Amino acid sequence: MRDDDKMLDLPPTFGSGVVGVCDICGTRQAVVVLNKERFKLCVVDFLNKTWLKTTQKPGSPLPPYRSERIWIPTDSAKNGRAPGIVLTPTKAIRRPGILVTPDVFGITTTLLDGAIRFAREGFEVLLPDVAKTDSIGPGHHLAMRGSVRVRGGIRTSGRKVESFTSLYEESLAYLRGRELVDPNKTAVFGVSYGASLALSLAARDTRLGAVVLAYPMPVQPAELSRLVTAPLLYVGGTSDRWAARARHQLDSARGEAKSPFQFEDIQGARHGFLSRDLSAYDLQLAERAWTRILAFLKQQLLPPPPKPPAAPPPKAVQAATTADAKPSAVPTAALTAGPVKPAPAA
Repeated sequence: MRDDDKMLDLPPTFGSGVVGVCDICGTRQAVVVLNKERFKLCVVDFLNKTWLKTTQKPGSPLPPYRSERIWIPTDSAKNGRAPGIVLTPTKAIRRPGILVTPDVFGITTTLLDGAIRFAREGFEVLLPDVAKTDSIGPGHHLAMRGSVRVRGGIRTSGRKVESFTSLYEESLAYLRGRELVDPNKTAVFGVSYGASLALSLAARDTRLGAVVLAYPMPVQPAELSRLVTAPLLYVGGTSDRWAARARHQLDSARGEAKSPFQFEDIQGARHGFLSRDLSAYDLQLAERAWTRILAFLKQQLLPPPPKPPAAPPPKAVQAATTADAKPSAVPTAALTAGPVKPAPAA
């Protein structure tokens, strides 16, 4: 009898560890007994027990993703770390990573909506929680809003904007260092002021594989997008005057940019049409935009499925069939005749 078989004889009290079959993933391994919920869970499912309910049937598939709070090592915060949220697909394969860049409002419903959509499609998503970062406060937002009103765009070289960009650079390095993230396939996504911060980051990072800007605010200098080396997608509404200015900046720099730019103009959409808690939200237009964003990210970061082997041309098949149908070179009479008798002696 093996040692792990002896463990099966232990009393299955609540919280005890035994070797058995996990009721969720169906794998025989060390599991934690939860008598109160009548489940045996492996370590992975036990740590992510928030999604599990007593009505869950044993053997049910894992959820498409898990979420966890993490700390990002950074020099931009006074205590040397910044909080964040990571959404991780449960399928254990190497995958692309997406950094979501909030503004000082932090993790809003729009960013969470997008992050969940990305994670369901197989991307690992990192959202720095800047609203809870000690070095960033309302003054940063006021500085950006004032810059847009007075200067006509966010001054990306300003000290307060630089603190955002530095934090997002370190967050991107943290994302690339995660175990199952492919460091050569990363993207950045931002909305409104966060989209302008994403553009500022993309102008400095040459390893990005894709950049998605949803109704960004204009920036200063206006030629900043010429430094972007990754394919870029702009999504904005035709009834959004601030995003229209940012689109004009991108369109003017597209000829000298080092990467292709794509534009998705949503007819009649206003600023904030992706946000469920704003009056500008439009379900139909939002779904159209999310579909376009996901298609762009998949095209740039996810490898296409392998092509099936090509069928041989009809002439080759016909030639092979004809060759198989040819009679043998040995005459049939020679195959059916008996042994040759020797000639009689003289």
